[in-house]
Order: sequence, then structure tokens, then C-alpha cells
Amino acid sequence: MDIKEILSFVDHTLLSQSATWEQIKAICDDGIKYSTASVCIPASYVKQAKAYVGDKLPICTVIGFPNGYSTTAVKCFETADAVKNGADEIDMVINIGWLKDKKYDLILDEINQIKSACNGKLLKVIIETCLLTDDEKIEMCRIVSKSQADYIKTSTGFSTAGATFGDIDLMAKNVDNNLKIKAAGGISSIEDAEKYIALGASRLGTSRIVKIVKENNLL
Repeated sequence: MDIKEILSFVDHTLLSQSATWEQIKAICDDGIKYSTASVCIPASYVKQAKAYVGDKLPICTVIGFPNGYSTTAVKCFETADAVKNGADEIDMVINIGWLKDKKYDLILDEINQIKSACNGKLLKVIIETCLLTDDEKIEMCRIVSKSQADYIKTSTGFSTAGATFGDIDLMAKNVDNNLKIKAAGGISSIEDAEKYIALGASRLGTSRIVKIVKENNLL
């Protein structure tokens, strides 16, 4: 697979608690240079980043991150605020406790409320696969497929593990209604990226792919 095509799947990500504006600006520069799908950054930098990149690069941010247990009202406020500040894409974390409690209707309602707060922008739903059973992953494929969200996403990258090939394969077999899949967390090589795409991922949340391209002068 052509490296430029792989980069077009990448949400170039920096969500470290200690991220500085200089670091955010640097990944924005890389995102523009390498034509990534977006940069995924903390909400506090969205307005500044959007002013910096203009229309050259989509800005993605995270909501209810990384634990997912904020109230729906808080998540909706975060979303509306991020969109007002210029976010083009929203990656939200589900309430994992609700899933364990089988409160499926509440999860679906929350996703749809957040999608409404997106005001037409893309919504990706993080289910934190490393904390779920396969049955719970399948249930979330069903719920997110029923919702108005655009993507189901594996991981925050802040829990016990990230994406796995098995999870993407399982998701691809259980989503419908044109729901897309984002693999995130621990994607550490070009070969891994290619395999995730081949298995059905339409986006890759990673910082390492751009780093590999830069360090090896692949473009």
C-alpha cells in the first residue's frame, strides 16, 4: 500500500496531559505536510489550532476523555464548546459502566445527544475494547450502528491496551448501516497500519506512523 494512502487514514494524535502549544503546532505542521486525515488534540488547544491551520487540516478532539463517566450533559457541553471553537471531528468515550450494567438505551441516547451537539460534524464513539468482553464489543457494534454516529473506535490509548487485529476483525463483522471503524492505540508500524486497513479500519489513531515516515525519509 502506498505510504501517502496510509497517511490519509491517520488521525495524527497528541493527547498527552503535558502537551504544549509548541508540540501541538508541530503535529499540525506534520499533519499538513503529510496530508493526514486530521490531527487529534486536547480540547483546550482546538481554537488555537484551528486558527493556525485554517482549512488546511481537520481538527479532531476528544470528549469525556479518557474515562467516559461524565454526565451526558457535560459531554454535550464539551462537544458544543469544541465545535464552536472549530473542531471538525469529535471522538467521545462511552460510559463503560452503563455497558456493564446493560443500560443500552442510555448509551444510545447519549451518543445521539452528543451527535446532535456536533452540529453536523463527524462523531466517533470510543468503546475501550480492552475493558470489554467480546459479547460487549458486539453489543456496542449494534448500538453504535443504530445511532447517528459516524465511526466506532477501539480505544483511548490511556487504558490497559489499545487496538488489536482481532477487535477490528470482530467489529468489521458486526457493524452495519455504513458505520466506519477507527483503530487506535499501539499502532506502531507501517505493516500494522496496512493490516488494520485491510481488516476494515477507515481511520487510524496514532502518532507513530508520521514519526516513522519522518525518521526514515519515506516521503
